[in-house]
Amino acid sequence: MKSTINVGLVGYGFASKTFHAPLIQATDGLNLVAVSSSDAAKVQADLPDVEVEREARGLCERYDIDLIVIPTPNDTHFPLAKMALSAGKHVVVDKPFTVTLSEARQLKSLAVVKERLISVFHNRRWDSDFLTLKALLEAGTLGRVTGFESRFDRFKPEVRDRWREKAAAGGGLWFDLGPHLLDQACELFGTPNAILLEQGARRDGAQADDDFLALLDYDGCRVSLSASALVAEPTPRFRVHGTQGSYLKYGLDPQEDRLKAGETPSVNWGEDTPGTLTLRDGQGEDAALKSQEHPSQPGNYLAYYQGIASAIQGHTPPPVDIDAALRSMTLLEAGQDSHRQRRWIALKPHF
Repeated sequence: MKSTINVGLVGYGFASKTFHAPLIQATDGLNLVAVSSSDAAKVQADLPDVEVEREARGLCERYDIDLIVIPTPNDTHFPLAKMALSAGKHVVVDKPFTVTLSEARQLKSLAVVKERLISVFHNRRWDSDFLTLKALLEAGTLGRVTGFESRFDRFKPEVRDRWREKAAAGGGLWFDLGPHLLDQACELFGTPNAILLEQGARRDGAQADDDFLALLDYDGCRVSLSASALVAEPTPRFRVHGTQGSYLKYGLDPQEDRLKAGETPSVNWGEDTPGTLTLRDGQGEDAALKSQEHPSQPGNYLAYYQGIASAIQGHTPPPVDIDAALRSMTLLEAGQDSHRQRRWIALKPHF
């Protein structure tokens, strides 16, 4: 088994430059050897020791590359991943996995035939606030959870000329932030019984959805997931209620902003502000409520690529397995059906 895994990165846009290249280079056992781009000067200004191939096919044809990473426009994920798998490469795809469930299933089948790893970059499993909340629920601190609200709000009133905001397959906020919120909810509670989605294009000139509210049906628990580009007032990132108390967290995990600033991941790099934990103090009807700051665990996006390296070397399962990717695609597609039909869509037990 190779001790060092050589990586080829497809494209050098925002996601490659901000997330993938820095995290790959900071991960022991991974070696970024080449990037595909039509602008070699742009790549080598940042990565002078990395080779540049003009097209993604050039990466796939190289004998010295083991892993292909695909952080490209959503509608290109399927053909690029298929090409990489067919060339015998392991593959990491940025979220969403594909733009249809059918495409996702085809890639799973191909990965099985080729005996290669394929995984989706659900990096927000390693957000500080999510790790903190997951630990609270695993410890039973809140008791039985009865209400879960997860929001990802921004204030970006101007519509930009970019593929994410076009009325095309994989465009819009549901396919941009929906995968993060859905994956986190399923990691905490499993696959829901049903989904109800409402989408809207609220901004002047919007071509794709820039606002959504998704409700997930779980036995005994109401889950609400929402995101909007027109929220100027800070809203809670998480608001969780249970039979023993509540957890409230404002603000976003700092790792994205630190990556945007060009920082290199290091010890305590993902430290975040605390949340608020309100618990019952005592028993019975007269028990008081006590609120206090609850420290946040450090976030750690590096854990994803460390897990990828370990999985390719045969030591551990992948950090995000293919069935989790299919689960998210199932929910994304069912949500679209729900919005079109204006009703709850029940989910089959298996996908």
